[in-house]
Amino acid sequence: MKKKVLFLMVFSLFYCGCQAQKIIKIETPAQRNMGLKQENSDYIWDFGKVKEGAVVTHDFILTNNSNKLLLIKDFLASCGCTVPKVEKKEIPPGENTKIEVKFNSQKYSGQVQQYVYVTTDNIDNPVVRLIIKAFVVKEGV
Repeated sequence: MKKKVLFLMVFSLFYCGCQAQKIIKIETPAQRNMGLKQENSDYIWDFGKVKEGAVVTHDFILTNNSNKLLLIKDFLASCGCTVPKVEKKEIPPGENTKIEVKFNSQKYSGQVQQYVYVTTDNIDNPVVRLIIKAFVVKEGV
């Protein structure tokens, strides 16, 4: 319970518009800015049209731009249909890790938006929110 309360407090502080120096950078490995948008401190990937039942995957790359070791403490998805997988939880200065996010479109229709919250030991930016979007269509539409 304490962990959830702490997370909500940190998230509230973070989401109130408090902007700190960026020492975490997230991008896509294949196309550094095509399809990936940054709004405030959120990173957004739009899959576009997805057939219902399809499982789609996107890799976010988290880079440690500081001069200290960065630790990923935890990650939380907003729904069981969205599964994050972190390649490594300790990122030395200047290095990066892959955060794979899978979305299962089973039982969805229309516009869908899901979230992954990545909690780090970075005091200035402790929670990074990854957003995935898709427009789920029925087969034959």
